[in-house]
Amino acid sequence: MPTITAFANSPDRGRGLARDMRIRWALEEVGQPYDVRLVTFDQIKQPQHVALHPFGQIPTFEDGHLVLFETGAIVLHIAERHAGLLPGEPNARARAIAWMFAAVNTVEPPIGELGTAILTERDSSWYEVRLPILRDRVCVRLGELARHLGGADWLDGAFSAGDLLMVTVLRRLAASRILDDYPTLSSYVARGEARPAFQRAFDAQLAVFTAAAG
Repeated sequence: MPTITAFANSPDRGRGLARDMRIRWALEEVGQPYDVRLVTFDQIKQPQHVALHPFGQIPTFEDGHLVLFETGAIVLHIAERHAGLLPGEPNARARAIAWMFAAVNTVEPPIGELGTAILTERDSSWYEVRLPILRDRVCVRLGELARHLGGADWLDGAFSAGDLLMVTVLRRLAASRILDDYPTLSSYVARGEARPAFQRAFDAQLAVFTAAAG
């Protein structure tokens, strides 16, 4: 049974935003049981964890002699070894993988930069000037994504690992309310959140926070 790492006391306060959520969701979608090893912020910088994740972050994925880091790589590994997250037809499979890369390489970076600015730069002299620029960059990507999605339920045919990663990326905008201006994308995220596998993953991550808070 694979083992993943997750925060013992996540800064997202159980909202399903920590990146182990992506791995939990993927494993739930394919019906693969897994173990979780909880780590603290101090522990992820210690040699034992850095040996698993060179950048001292979570999650990691261990399955026998295989150790992986980076959520995109872990989700792809899971999807390639279990049915349910990648189409069987070669071209559709390639497109689903392209959407996985798009989620983490094209859509997530401006969202992450905006989130970091809001959390850490509020007291900086440049914050009020910089914030609209960062929001505009996010909105450009959201507009492009919404146009592609149109009236479809998912990015390319049936639900895939590309949708799984994209939904988790877009969920990071919840606090900013930016998605309210993109009803197509808001509905898209809601469809992802309604999937039973997502709910199981979310409940499992929330349980960790609830136990730590209690």
